[in-house]
Amino acid sequence: MLALLSQPWPWYVTGPLMGAVATALLLYGGRMLGVSASYRAICAAVAPGRIEFFQFDWRSAGGWNLAFACGLALGGFVGAHLLGSTEPVAISAAARADLAALGITDFTRLVPRELFSWDNALSLRGLLALGPGGFLLGFGAFYAGGCTSGHGVLGLADLQFPSLVAVIGFFVGGVIATHLLLPLVL
Repeated sequence: MLALLSQPWPWYVTGPLMGAVATALLLYGGRMLGVSASYRAICAAVAPGRIEFFQFDWRSAGGWNLAFACGLALGGFVGAHLLGSTEPVAISAAARADLAALGITDFTRLVPRELFSWDNALSLRGLLALGPGGFLLGFGAFYAGGCTSGHGVLGLADLQFPSLVAVIGFFVGGVIATHLLLPLVL
């Protein structure tokens, strides 16, 4: 069982599983799958009544979102520390060459140490990237009416045109960030 859990699952298994979860959420409770709603529930629990947007009953409306967010964090921890693979991340030779040109050469972990470490996060460059970047991420999810997982998984499955526009925007933003902003930051 550990061998099954510690390897990547093929798309033809994970895709239908994600679709089943999204369908079950819609059919049995009318809930939307997404992470940004979890952040709203966390903010409402931590700072109740201070900001109008966070003034809602997070216990009844957002309780399952908090469980979802905790499950994501717990699953990430279990996957990284208990089921983690010792093999390097499988990315193409062209991607390795492009990243090496930007100074990223360590591919032994899920994320490169050159980008994701406490030393980098607490540096001036890291703080400037994380602070405004986190704000823009939260604002963008609010402005778009949901996050990438909400629009991309559930909104598209529900054939919502605004979700299609949002997903196209996510991809355009990703291409711009990859080719224009990432070289500036690194």
